[in-house]
Amino acid sequence: MKKLIPVIVVIVIVLIGIVIYFKVTDNNTSKTTNIKVSEEKNNNANIGEENTETMQIRISDENNTIIYELNNSSAAESLYNQLPLTTEVENYSSNEKIFYPTEELDTDDIPRASKRGRGILAYYEPWNDVVMFYDSFSSASGLYELGTAIEGSNQIENLRGEIRIEKN
Repeated sequence: MKKLIPVIVVIVIVLIGIVIYFKVTDNNTSKTTNIKVSEEKNNNANIGEENTETMQIRISDENNTIIYELNNSSAAESLYNQLPLTTEVENYSSNEKIFYPTEELDTDDIPRASKRGRGILAYYEPWNDVVMFYDSFSSASGLYELGTAIEGSNQIENLRGEIRIEKN
């Protein structure tokens, strides 16, 4: 029996050492995990902030300036990423001005243009043109909303000749 007591003491000490080792390792892993989770939350928060920034564009000729706030659609982002752009503005019908972006816009997740008034910026997919409405309009197949004028909507009708489209 006297020979067993030192063996039992050694076994207990080893077991206590093993338990302590795993507790320390588990605490370090937990701290590391908590730090990683915290960093991911911060990174995701920053990503969310980037996505909540509004895309605004300025369209102007020599005498007129209109500021549009774009929606969060892929088409609006596609237009935004093509800027700055200098092109000719054209009259179309009695209620709109149009211009052609350098590339077609992505219409995967874009809402149909259903608002019917001054200041709507839209994309007419069949002709690949951007439309600036200065009066009421009817919805049409292939007409998608890009945004709304937040300044200068009363100047859309006056746009003439070469226009500059740029990020605001």
